[in-house]
Amino acid sequence: MYTAPTSCPTCGHELEIRELSCPSCQTTIRGRWSAGPFGRLTDDQQTFLRIFVRSRGNLSEVERSLGVSYPTVRAKLEEIIELMQEERVVETPPAETRDDILRQIAEGTLSVDEGMARIRDLKS
Repeated sequence: MYTAPTSCPTCGHELEIRELSCPSCQTTIRGRWSAGPFGRLTDDQQTFLRIFVRSRGNLSEVERSLGVSYPTVRAKLEEIIELMQEERVVETPPAETRDDILRQIAEGTLSVDEGMARIRDLKS
């Protein structure tokens, strides 16, 4: 199975997850989620972390596994630490309106029941 892309191929911005589905029972959940800090790592960074964890954080063992120098291992680790410490600015999505909900129902991207529940939530 392929891993999901994390950035837009057109503009480069971070992609958000909008739908999850169960292949067993066909349940579908729609919403807005981020991939989280690990989902933002490149394939190489994720591979590095797997090796790092398997070696129980022993950088000399990581160095041997990757066949690179200790300073290179240290730099890769620092790069990941820095990326994970970055504060992400989360934009507040604009408030959903009744018209937005009705449009989604008409487009078939939202069930009638879910749409009605959202409209009721707007009123409260």
